[in-house]
Amino acid sequence: MLRPTLSDPLTLRMPTDVLEAIEAIAETCDRSRSWVMVRAMRLYLAREGAEILAVRQGREEAANGDVHDMETVLSELEGIIGRKVA
Repeated sequence: MLRPTLSDPLTLRMPTDVLEAIEAIAETCDRSRSWVMVRAMRLYLAREGAEILAVRQGREEAANGDVHDMETVLSELEGIIGRKVA
């Protein structure tokens, strides 16, 4: 199995209750604190982080003029719905 490329060590301060939970999970899973934290960060990035980046992309597209007129979009949707009902 290939080992991932790792960054330099990071310093992070967190609430003690969060660290206690991380340590309990690591002990229960027989894993390191780093493993638990990386897993948690990956889950965050896949969910909320991905949503934040999608909003950022949408803002950039709008700023670049890559937008559609709402009336046109609604008209096209009504046409699509009308064909499905008929």
